[in-house]
Amino acid sequence: MATATLSASATTDEGAIAELQREHGPALLSFLQGLTYGDQQRAEDLLQETLVRAWQHPEAFERPYESMRPWLFTVGRRLAIDARRSRLARPTEIGDGVLATTPDPADSTEITVAQLDVRAAVGSLSPDHRAVLDRLYFQGLSVSEAAESLGIPPGTVKSRSHYALRALAPRLPGYARAGRRAV
Repeated sequence: MATATLSASATTDEGAIAELQREHGPALLSFLQGLTYGDQQRAEDLLQETLVRAWQHPEAFERPYESMRPWLFTVGRRLAIDARRSRLARPTEIGDGVLATTPDPADSTEITVAQLDVRAAVGSLSPDHRAVLDRLYFQGLSVSEAAESLGIPPGTVKSRSHYALRALAPRLPGYARAGRRAV
C-alpha cells in the first residue's frame, strides 16, 4: 500500500482526507471494531471522529512519519477509551421491554396477589414452623425473644426458621431474592 505524502495545507482538502480514508480506513475500522467488541456502529463513529481529528490537526501531517497509520491508530484508540469511560460514567439505560414487565408500584393488585401467595404458602407449613415464622418475620421478634415466647431453645427457633424457609422456596418460585439460590 503506497503511503501518500500530504502537506499541511492539503489536510483541509476533501480529497486528501478521502485518500487517507481509502488508504487507512479499512484497517482502522477493523482495529476499532476490536476495541468496541464488534459494535459496527460505534466503530464507524470512532473512525469518523478520528478522521475529523486528522482534518483538525494539520500539524500531524508535518511530522516525519513514513505513514499516518500509527497516528490514526493512536487517536482512534484514545477516542475509544474516552467513549468507553464516558459510557461507564453514565447510568445504564433501560429499554422499553424492562419497563413493560416492571409492575407499577401504585398498583395494589400486585401486592394483593403476592400477599395471597405468601399466605397460602405459609398456611401449608406445619404449625411449629408457622409459629416461628410468625414471630420472626410478621411480629419482628429476635431469635431469643421468639424462643422465649414459644418456650423453646434459640437453636430450635433457628433450625425451624431455616427449614420453614426452605419449604417455602419451591412454593413461591417467582419470589426468589436476587443473588440467592433456592435450596
